[in-house]
Amino acid sequence: MNEHDERGTTMTGVDPGRLDDQQLMKELETIHRTRHDTLLYGSNDALRAHNERTAQLEGEYLRRNPRRTVAAGRTREGARARGAGGPEPTVPPV
Repeated sequence: MNEHDERGTTMTGVDPGRLDDQQLMKELETIHRTRHDTLLYGSNDALRAHNERTAQLEGEYLRRNPRRTVAAGRTREGARARGAGGPEPTVPPV
């Protein structure tokens, strides 16, 4: 299914806003799994399309989950603590 957004670029796939939560997660898992090969072996157009689709899917996930749990080790403070050998800080949900 091809649709056009207001910028005139082509979007492939279903609009992320129309996917249910399970479908969205499946799409995200698939696009993350194919990222490395697209970067290494895809054409510039394929990489551009992959970037756009990834941004659409991730943006929809973040829109639906604004208070998702953030692992302390995935923050700057947590990374600094790991590098210094100290305990990882705790981070409440965003």
